Amino acid sequence: MHLSQNRTMSYDCVAPLDRFARLAVWSRGSERAPHKPLLLLLALGLFSQDVRALPYAQYEQKLVDLLREFGPSRRSLHPEYPFWRLRNDGVWEVEAQREMLVRASNNDILKSELRAANAVGCFTADLRESFTHNPRLLMEVAQLLLSAHFPESLHQDLLDAVGLSLEAAPGARRRRDQNFRAAVLMAYQYRCALCGMDLRIGNMTVGLEAAHIKWHQANGPDVVENGIALCSLHHKLFDLGAFTFEPNRQVLVSERVHGTGQFDQVLLRHHGHSISVPMRTEQNPNPEFVGWHRAEVFKAQPRPL
Repeated sequence: MHLSQNRTMSYDCVAPLDRFARLAVWSRGSERAPHKPLLLLLALGLFSQDVRALPYAQYEQKLVDLLREFGPSRRSLHPEYPFWRLRNDGVWEVEAQREMLVRASNNDILKSELRAANAVGCFTADLRESFTHNPRLLMEVAQLLLSAHFPESLHQDLLDAVGLSLEAAPGARRRRDQNFRAAVLMAYQYRCALCGMDLRIGNMTVGLEAAHIKWHQANGPDVVENGIALCSLHHKLFDLGAFTFEPNRQVLVSERVHGTGQFDQVLLRHHGHSISVPMRTEQNPNPEFVGWHRAEVFKAQPRPL
Protein backbone atom coordinates (compact mmCIF):
# COMPACT_ATOMS: atom_id res chain seq x y z
CA MET A 1 0.00 0.00 0.00
CA HIS A 2 1.02 3.58 -0.56
CA LEU A 3 1.48 5.61 2.62
CA SER A 4 -0.81 8.55 1.98
CA GLN A 5 0.45 10.84 4.69
CA ASN A 6 3.56 11.25 6.81
CA ARG A 7 3.25 12.84 10.24
CA THR A 8 4.36 16.44 10.21
CA MET A 9 6.32 16.06 13.44
CA SER A 10 7.78 13.30 15.56
CA TYR A 11 5.73 12.15 18.53
CA ASP A 12 8.15 9.44 19.60
CA CYS A 13 9.15 11.44 22.67
CA VAL A 14 5.55 12.13 23.73
CA ALA A 15 4.02 9.58 26.09
CA PRO A 16 1.03 7.73 24.57
CA LEU A 17 -1.46 8.94 27.18
CA ASP A 18 -0.33 12.53 26.66
CA ARG A 19 -0.97 12.27 22.93
CA PHE A 20 -4.56 11.21 23.51
CA ALA A 21 -5.02 13.84 26.21
CA ARG A 22 -3.86 16.53 23.76
CA LEU A 23 -6.14 15.57 20.89
CA ALA A 24 -6.92 18.56 18.71
CA VAL A 25 -10.71 18.39 18.89
CA TRP A 26 -12.56 20.86 16.68
CA SER A 27 -14.40 23.48 18.66
CA ARG A 28 -16.54 26.53 18.04
CA GLY A 29 -17.87 28.01 21.22
CA SER A 30 -19.61 25.22 23.13
CA GLU A 31 -20.43 23.03 20.13
CA ARG A 32 -19.61 19.35 20.51
CA ALA A 33 -17.42 17.45 18.07
CA PRO A 34 -16.92 13.91 19.40
CA HIS A 35 -15.78 12.52 16.04
CA LYS A 36 -12.18 11.76 16.98
CA PRO A 37 -12.94 10.23 20.40
CA LEU A 38 -15.63 8.01 18.86
CA LEU A 39 -13.35 6.75 16.09
CA LEU A 40 -10.56 6.09 18.60
CA LEU A 41 -12.88 4.19 20.94
CA LEU A 42 -14.03 2.10 18.00
CA ALA A 43 -10.42 1.42 17.00
CA LEU A 44 -9.52 0.49 20.59
CA GLY A 45 -12.42 -1.92 20.76
CA LEU A 46 -11.38 -3.54 17.51
CA PHE A 47 -7.73 -3.66 18.61
CA SER A 48 -8.79 -5.55 21.74
CA GLN A 49 -10.35 -8.09 19.35
CA ASP A 50 -7.10 -8.37 17.34
CA VAL A 51 -8.32 -6.13 14.50
CA ARG A 52 -5.40 -3.85 13.72
CA ALA A 53 -6.52 -2.03 10.56
CA LEU A 54 -9.80 -0.27 9.75
CA PRO A 55 -10.70 -0.06 6.04
CA TYR A 56 -12.69 3.14 5.72
CA ALA A 57 -15.34 1.63 3.45
CA GLN A 58 -15.93 -1.21 5.91
CA TYR A 59 -16.29 0.93 9.05
CA GLU A 60 -17.78 4.13 7.64
CA GLN A 61 -21.36 3.15 8.51
CA LYS A 62 -20.38 2.01 12.00
CA LEU A 63 -18.83 5.41 12.69
CA VAL A 64 -21.93 7.12 11.29
CA ASP A 65 -24.05 5.07 13.68
CA LEU A 66 -21.86 6.09 16.63
CA LEU A 67 -22.04 9.75 15.64
CA ARG A 68 -25.81 9.54 15.29
CA GLU A 69 -26.27 7.87 18.68
CA PHE A 70 -23.66 9.63 20.80
CA GLY A 71 -23.00 12.84 18.91
CA PRO A 72 -25.04 16.03 18.63
CA SER A 73 -27.92 16.26 16.20
CA ARG A 74 -26.57 17.52 12.87
CA ARG A 75 -28.01 17.73 9.37
CA SER A 76 -25.01 15.91 7.93
CA LEU A 77 -22.48 13.55 9.49
CA HIS A 78 -18.82 13.41 8.47
CA PRO A 79 -17.03 10.19 9.44
CA GLU A 80 -14.27 11.09 6.98
CA TYR A 81 -13.10 14.02 9.10
CA PRO A 82 -11.69 12.08 12.08
CA PHE A 83 -10.44 9.27 9.85
CA TRP A 84 -8.24 11.77 8.01
CA ARG A 85 -7.52 14.45 10.60
CA LEU A 86 -6.30 12.10 13.35
CA ARG A 87 -3.01 11.78 11.41
CA ASN A 88 -2.04 15.18 12.83
CA ASP A 89 -2.33 14.02 16.45
CA GLY A 90 0.48 11.46 16.38
CA VAL A 91 -1.84 8.52 17.04
CA TRP A 92 -3.14 7.51 13.61
CA GLU A 93 -1.92 6.57 10.14
CA VAL A 94 -3.78 6.27 6.85
CA GLU A 95 -2.62 4.14 3.97
CA ALA A 96 -4.16 3.90 0.52
CA GLN A 97 -3.59 2.10 -2.76
CA ARG A 98 -3.14 5.38 -4.62
CA GLU A 99 -2.64 9.07 -3.99
CA MET A 100 -5.82 10.84 -2.88
CA LEU A 101 -6.93 14.29 -3.87
CA VAL A 102 -7.42 16.71 -1.00
CA ARG A 103 -9.75 19.67 -0.93
CA ALA A 104 -7.96 22.87 -1.78
CA SER A 105 -9.88 24.76 0.90
CA ASN A 106 -9.00 22.73 3.99
CA ASN A 107 -6.80 19.73 3.04
CA ASP A 108 -9.58 17.30 3.90
CA ILE A 109 -10.45 14.20 1.91
CA LEU A 110 -13.84 13.41 0.40
CA LYS A 111 -15.59 10.21 1.45
CA SER A 112 -15.56 9.09 -2.16
CA GLU A 113 -11.76 9.42 -2.31
CA LEU A 114 -11.28 7.31 0.81
CA ARG A 115 -13.55 4.63 -0.60
CA ALA A 116 -12.07 4.65 -4.10
CA ALA A 117 -8.49 4.45 -2.82
CA ASN A 118 -9.32 1.63 -0.39
CA ALA A 119 -7.98 3.77 2.45
CA VAL A 120 -7.11 1.96 5.67
CA GLY A 121 -6.57 3.60 9.04
CA CYS A 122 -4.69 2.27 12.06
CA PHE A 123 -2.84 3.35 15.18
CA THR A 124 0.78 4.38 14.62
CA ALA A 125 3.33 1.58 14.74
CA ASP A 126 4.68 2.55 18.15
CA LEU A 127 1.18 2.65 19.63
CA ARG A 128 0.33 -0.74 18.14
CA GLU A 129 3.44 -2.14 19.78
CA SER A 130 2.65 -0.44 23.10
CA PHE A 131 -0.94 -1.71 23.16
CA THR A 132 0.20 -5.22 22.29
CA HIS A 133 2.78 -5.39 25.07
CA ASN A 134 0.75 -3.42 27.61
CA PRO A 135 -3.01 -4.09 27.30
CA ARG A 136 -3.59 -1.99 30.41
CA LEU A 137 -2.46 1.06 28.44
CA LEU A 138 -5.26 0.43 25.96
CA MET A 139 -7.78 0.47 28.82
CA GLU A 140 -6.26 3.62 30.27
CA VAL A 141 -6.55 5.40 26.93
CA ALA A 142 -10.18 4.33 26.58
CA GLN A 143 -10.96 5.56 30.10
CA LEU A 144 -9.24 8.86 29.40
CA LEU A 145 -11.31 9.38 26.23
CA LEU A 146 -14.55 8.50 28.00
CA SER A 147 -13.85 10.75 30.97
CA ALA A 148 -12.75 13.68 28.82
CA HIS A 149 -15.58 13.67 26.30
CA PHE A 150 -18.70 11.89 27.61
CA PRO A 151 -20.78 11.87 30.81
CA GLU A 152 -20.50 8.80 33.02
CA SER A 153 -24.09 7.78 32.29
CA LEU A 154 -23.04 6.95 28.71
CA HIS A 155 -19.73 5.18 29.38
CA GLN A 156 -21.05 1.63 29.51
CA ASP A 157 -23.26 2.19 26.46
CA LEU A 158 -20.25 3.44 24.52
CA LEU A 159 -18.12 0.51 25.64
CA ASP A 160 -20.83 -1.91 24.57
CA ALA A 161 -21.22 -0.14 21.23
CA VAL A 162 -17.51 -0.51 20.37
CA GLY A 163 -17.07 -3.97 21.92
CA LEU A 164 -14.63 -2.88 24.61
CA SER A 165 -14.45 -4.14 28.18
CA LEU A 166 -12.64 -2.18 30.88
CA GLU A 167 -11.50 -3.52 34.19
CA ALA A 168 -10.09 -1.12 36.80
CA ALA A 169 -8.47 1.43 34.52
CA PRO A 170 -7.59 4.81 36.04
CA GLY A 171 -8.43 7.83 33.94
CA ALA A 172 -7.51 11.47 33.99
CA ARG A 173 -10.49 13.68 34.60
CA ARG A 174 -11.26 17.18 35.74
CA ARG A 175 -11.90 17.32 39.48
CA ARG A 176 -15.58 17.55 40.37
CA ASP A 177 -17.16 19.40 43.25
CA GLN A 178 -18.07 16.73 45.76
CA ASN A 179 -20.96 18.88 47.00
CA PHE A 180 -22.66 19.12 43.59
CA ARG A 181 -24.89 16.04 43.96
CA ALA A 182 -26.05 16.87 47.47
CA ALA A 183 -26.79 20.49 46.56
CA VAL A 184 -28.80 19.56 43.45
CA LEU A 185 -30.85 16.85 45.17
CA MET A 186 -31.62 19.18 48.05
CA ALA A 187 -32.67 21.97 45.68
CA TYR A 188 -35.14 19.61 43.94
CA GLN A 189 -36.38 18.22 47.28
CA TYR A 190 -35.04 14.75 46.50
CA ARG A 191 -37.46 14.11 43.65
CA CYS A 192 -36.95 13.53 39.95
CA ALA A 193 -37.74 16.82 38.21
CA LEU A 194 -39.44 14.94 35.37
CA CYS A 195 -41.42 12.08 36.90
CA GLY A 196 -41.36 13.02 40.58
CA MET A 197 -39.84 9.71 41.71
CA ASP A 198 -38.88 9.76 45.39
CA LEU A 199 -37.69 6.30 46.45
CA ARG A 200 -35.92 5.64 49.71
CA ILE A 201 -34.63 2.69 51.70
CA GLY A 202 -34.81 3.95 55.22
CA ASN A 203 -33.26 7.39 55.02
CA MET A 204 -31.21 6.59 51.89
CA THR A 205 -32.30 8.05 48.55
CA VAL A 206 -32.25 5.39 45.82
CA GLY A 207 -32.05 5.80 42.06
CA LEU A 208 -31.90 9.61 42.09
CA GLU A 209 -28.99 11.40 40.45
CA ALA A 210 -27.71 14.93 39.88
CA ALA A 211 -27.45 15.41 36.12
CA HIS A 212 -25.39 18.15 34.51
CA ILE A 213 -27.41 20.12 31.97
CA LYS A 214 -24.25 21.31 30.23
CA TRP A 215 -21.95 18.33 30.55
CA HIS A 216 -19.00 18.35 32.88
CA GLN A 217 -16.96 17.20 29.85
CA ALA A 218 -18.02 20.37 28.01
CA ASN A 219 -16.81 22.53 30.91
CA GLY A 220 -20.22 22.78 32.45
CA PRO A 221 -19.79 24.07 36.02
CA ASP A 222 -20.68 22.13 39.16
CA VAL A 223 -23.36 24.59 40.25
CA VAL A 224 -27.03 23.99 41.01
CA GLU A 225 -28.10 26.21 38.08
CA ASN A 226 -26.39 23.67 35.80
CA GLY A 227 -27.92 20.69 37.56
CA ILE A 228 -31.22 18.87 37.58
CA ALA A 229 -32.34 16.00 39.78
CA LEU A 230 -33.38 13.02 37.66
CA CYS A 231 -34.04 9.36 38.34
CA SER A 232 -31.40 7.09 36.81
CA LEU A 233 -33.60 6.20 33.81
CA HIS A 234 -34.47 9.78 32.93
CA HIS A 235 -30.84 10.84 33.52
CA LYS A 236 -29.74 8.34 30.88
CA LEU A 237 -32.46 9.50 28.47
CA PHE A 238 -31.53 13.15 29.10
CA ASP A 239 -27.84 12.51 28.37
CA LEU A 240 -28.76 10.61 25.20
CA GLY A 241 -30.88 13.53 24.01
CA ALA A 242 -34.22 11.71 24.11
CA PHE A 243 -35.73 14.76 25.76
CA THR A 244 -34.79 18.28 26.76
CA PHE A 245 -36.62 21.27 28.16
CA GLU A 246 -37.02 24.92 27.30
CA PRO A 247 -36.00 27.85 29.52
CA ASN A 248 -39.73 28.16 30.34
CA ARG A 249 -39.52 24.57 31.78
CA GLN A 250 -41.53 22.95 28.95
CA VAL A 251 -40.41 19.38 28.23
CA LEU A 252 -39.69 18.38 24.63
CA VAL A 253 -39.45 14.74 23.56
CA SER A 254 -37.52 13.97 20.38
CA GLU A 255 -39.42 12.65 17.38
CA ARG A 256 -36.59 10.12 16.96
CA VAL A 257 -37.60 8.35 20.18
CA HIS A 258 -40.23 5.64 19.97
CA GLY A 259 -41.25 2.45 21.69
CA THR A 260 -44.08 0.23 22.78
CA GLY A 261 -45.48 -0.81 26.11
CA GLN A 262 -44.24 1.65 28.72
CA PHE A 263 -43.00 4.33 26.29
CA ASP A 264 -45.96 6.61 26.92
CA GLN A 265 -45.81 6.08 30.68
CA VAL A 266 -42.04 6.52 30.96
CA LEU A 267 -41.48 9.45 28.62
CA LEU A 268 -44.10 10.54 26.11
CA ARG A 269 -46.66 11.62 28.71
CA HIS A 270 -44.23 14.33 29.86
CA HIS A 271 -44.03 15.95 26.41
CA GLY A 272 -45.30 19.53 26.59
CA HIS A 273 -45.57 19.47 30.38
CA SER A 274 -43.23 21.26 32.77
CA ILE A 275 -40.33 20.00 34.81
CA SER A 276 -40.22 20.76 38.50
CA VAL A 277 -37.93 23.57 39.60
CA PRO A 278 -35.95 24.19 42.77
CA MET A 279 -37.53 25.83 45.79
CA ARG A 280 -35.27 28.87 45.36
CA THR A 281 -35.70 30.74 42.07
CA GLU A 282 -32.00 31.69 41.94
CA GLN A 283 -31.23 27.98 41.55
CA ASN A 284 -33.44 27.55 38.48
CA PRO A 285 -31.69 26.10 35.42
CA ASN A 286 -29.60 28.72 33.66
CA PRO A 287 -30.99 29.39 30.14
CA GLU A 288 -27.44 29.33 28.75
CA PHE A 289 -26.91 25.74 29.91
CA VAL A 290 -30.41 24.72 28.80
CA GLY A 291 -29.70 26.17 25.35
CA TRP A 292 -26.46 24.19 25.15
CA HIS A 293 -28.29 20.94 25.88
CA ARG A 294 -30.94 21.72 23.26
CA ALA A 295 -28.29 22.46 20.61
CA GLU A 296 -25.61 19.89 21.46
CA VAL A 297 -27.37 16.88 22.98
CA PHE A 298 -31.07 16.84 22.11
CA LYS A 299 -31.94 14.67 19.11
CA ALA A 300 -33.82 17.29 17.14
CA GLN A 301 -36.57 17.72 16.13
CA PRO A 302 -39.12 17.71 18.96
CA ARG A 303 -42.45 16.00 18.50
CA PRO A 304 -45.37 18.30 17.67
CA LEU A 305 -47.06 19.74 20.73
